[in-house]
Amino acid sequence: MIRRNTGFANLTAGYLFPEVARRSREYAASHPDAKIISLSVGNTTEPLTPHISKAMADYASSLATPEGYSGYGDEQGLSALREKVAGTFYAGMAEADEVFISDGAKCDIARIQTLFGRKARVAVQDPAYPVYVDGSVLIGAAGACRNGQYKGITYMPCTPENNFLPDFSKVRKNSLIYFCSPNNPTGYTSTKEELQQLVDFARTNGCIIVFDAAYAQFIRTPGLPMTIFEIPGARDCAIEINSFSKPAGFTGVRLGWSVVPGTLAFADGTPVIKDWSRVMTTLFNGASNIAQHGGLAALDPEGLVEMKNIIDYYLENVKMIHDALAGDNFRKAGVQVYSTGNSPYLWVRFPGYKSWDIFDRILDKCRVVTTPGSGFGASGESFLRFSSFGHHEAVTEACGRLSLLQL
Repeated sequence: MIRRNTGFANLTAGYLFPEVARRSREYAASHPDAKIISLSVGNTTEPLTPHISKAMADYASSLATPEGYSGYGDEQGLSALREKVAGTFYAGMAEADEVFISDGAKCDIARIQTLFGRKARVAVQDPAYPVYVDGSVLIGAAGACRNGQYKGITYMPCTPENNFLPDFSKVRKNSLIYFCSPNNPTGYTSTKEELQQLVDFARTNGCIIVFDAAYAQFIRTPGLPMTIFEIPGARDCAIEINSFSKPAGFTGVRLGWSVVPGTLAFADGTPVIKDWSRVMTTLFNGASNIAQHGGLAALDPEGLVEMKNIIDYYLENVKMIHDALAGDNFRKAGVQVYSTGNSPYLWVRFPGYKSWDIFDRILDKCRVVTTPGSGFGASGESFLRFSSFGHHEAVTEACGRLSLLQL
């Protein structure tokens, strides 16, 4: 018989978010009268906005006509959308032919592992979005797991004690560095000076950065970089991954993009963009044409205003959750809330608690679902991630319940 991919056997546990969902379902089944509110996974809740949804509906209707029907499109994405992404987010920093349209950031992060193979050295922030580690394990680049960490991965602790900025000197030469800003789960948004340290290290040590900018449109503090390509030298060492999921509510529509500079090269001088184009044309067949027309509309002036308004809506939820968690009951228990206002997430430390224990307590006492920080890495132990994705009414009720919690 064919042997199993050892990467699956090396995975230490089930993926974090299905486990959160499983525990929530079990609690709901045993408490049928409980109204459970989720402040957990990063799934958008507000309806698609009028200008964007109309563009998709109109395009979908046109597919029923001989003039409007379209079949396969370019695997790299509609030329008009690639040009619009480049012009809107990377004017002067990236060209349209360096933009690749996809079915979302998570899918790109998984596919991008194929560029580097199982012998690649990998470094990740700790805590980090689980797919960085799990994707590396599945492709065979992580090795065996010992004491909860994989020997082939360098973990870079990002904690309040180091201001969420890792010590890059611990990263081995010629590594693939996953870096996310605004960060998921901590919400921390790196400054230009901090990202310059990352870029300088990568260039000096032969590393390539996979920069996850999926939450860049939440940045409200002036001067904070919204793309790694604002940093001098980044075009020689970085790939950027981004998405319409959070700003446009496309978590189910599925649309994202990657930027691979033409100047980025492997050790043998081969342009990375050449192999990425091969991946996108071989392992992928292009994002939905309907979704791409939604993306075109999202980058119209009307669409950009609509996206900003949706993000502001979620940031209002952030403030409500922050105020609830800063109440006397939490303050007296030593609870520490980390939120910059530039992310949909709040990172909250509960001293004396294990992450899953405080998850269970809040679920039981408040009927509120959160996300255990330990699921993002060892440095997330004793933390919970609170998500602002929710209707105002539900978030308001959840905050009221949290304000009564005794720790």
